[in-house]
Amino acid sequence: MQKTIFITGASSGLGKSTALLFQSKGWRVIAAMRSPEKETELTTLENVIIVPLDVTNAEQIDLIVESVTKKYAVDVVMNNAGYGLIGALEALSDEQIQRQIETNLFGVIRVTKAFTAHFRERKSGMFLNITSTFGLIGFPTCSIYCATKFAVDGFSESLAYELAQFGIQVKVIAPGGMQTDFATRSMEVGQHDAYAQLNAEVSKGYSPEKLANYTKVQDVAQIVYEAATDGKNQMRYVAGNDAVALYNERTTLGTENQVKSIKAMFTF
Repeated sequence: MQKTIFITGASSGLGKSTALLFQSKGWRVIAAMRSPEKETELTTLENVIIVPLDVTNAEQIDLIVESVTKKYAVDVVMNNAGYGLIGALEALSDEQIQRQIETNLFGVIRVTKAFTAHFRERKSGMFLNITSTFGLIGFPTCSIYCATKFAVDGFSESLAYELAQFGIQVKVIAPGGMQTDFATRSMEVGQHDAYAQLNAEVSKGYSPEKLANYTKVQDVAQIVYEAATDGKNQMRYVAGNDAVALYNERTTLGTENQVKSIKAMFTF
């Protein structure tokens, strides 16, 4: 029987790569995006349904999920929509902070809540929530972004316990750097003169040379597919060489020692 996955933020980056991969594996893909009228590739593929969705719009989420679940038995929901907000806390406006939390955290919570009854009634289903290495490890100039991703990780773990009784799984995919245009397309930056040296040091991680060494987005999409289909009772999937190295460093050194190491890197 054909399976169905619902993907938010499917117009580009990891969302689009995952949509293409699942479609190639014979899945029905419901690709949700803010501006479906701009999509030209996914619209040409069999078994791909494009739906409009802005994850900051609670009313639209409920309407779209209700419409989708009336027509299809959804097996997997991939909460992928999100963007990066980079800058020292002092450099960020209240509006920027609220928008980041609305998208990266509340969007995940609202979409998840909208689908939960559907999964519960079917006694099966899976949520795949995309976090980040920075949902496991803090990093300078990423305080609000990390706050949202840490929150999604904790939300996902708690929900996994809550929904296990209904045969529903919740898994987290935590990618590191990916070879996408995320740093230009999905990145908002705040600047503050007092943190100029810190910003310059951190920005080296987004240089063309660094980006070239990041994991291919197709490889991360493959990890998403494995998480959806491997049948494992596994909670977290750390994706990408840099992500694995950082996470292994934390588990080997211990949290406190890694925190000291990162502090030393950015103490001028």
